[in-house]
Amino acid sequence: MAHKFNIGQVVDLMPKRFRAAALGSYEIRNLVPASDNNPDDPCYRIKSVAEKHERIAPESELTLSTSVFA
Repeated sequence: MAHKFNIGQVVDLMPKRFRAAALGSYEIRNLVPASDNNPDDPCYRIKSVAEKHERIAPESELTLSTSVFA
């Protein structure tokens, strides 16, 4: 399946009950292939300015952000 978002786009990570993630917007840093377990949900490497590390998130947990990434 093709990726919905492109490198450089700004997205929001949907909150999850057991995930400690920074609030706010994330920048798409890299496209990651979908896993064999869920081939219809490609992944992305994303980065928040509030965190030093990047994280990987599936497309189903991301939405296009309306805020400006700074």
